[in-house]
Amino acid sequence: MITRTAIFEGTIKPGFEDRFREEVRTRLAPLWGQFPHGSNVRLFFVDQVDEGAPPIAMMQQVDYPSLAALEEALASPIRTQARALTLELLEMFEGRFYHAISSGNAVAAAA
Repeated sequence: MITRTAIFEGTIKPGFEDRFREEVRTRLAPLWGQFPHGSNVRLFFVDQVDEGAPPIAMMQQVDYPSLAALEEALASPIRTQARALTLELLEMFEGRFYHAISSGNAVAAAA
């Protein structure tokens, strides 16, 4: 499994916190669910980070069965739509966003 994680490093501009979260939930998240081959879409609004860590406002993850499937999703028209909306929503955000690609499987909890 391949996971693509978007990290929104920074802060939501003061006074826009509720609107930003609502716009992400109602407008952007539905597009993420339409990416070809994507599954297990996860959205995290970060409430706190360790002392000394950079501020992170939000993270989003989508799983793909393979790197080839991810590449197909990134070439799809739905990604163009999601990217345009993301850039619009960044007007309410101060910081940067970037992606990390990881592979792995869940680790079972100790009994």
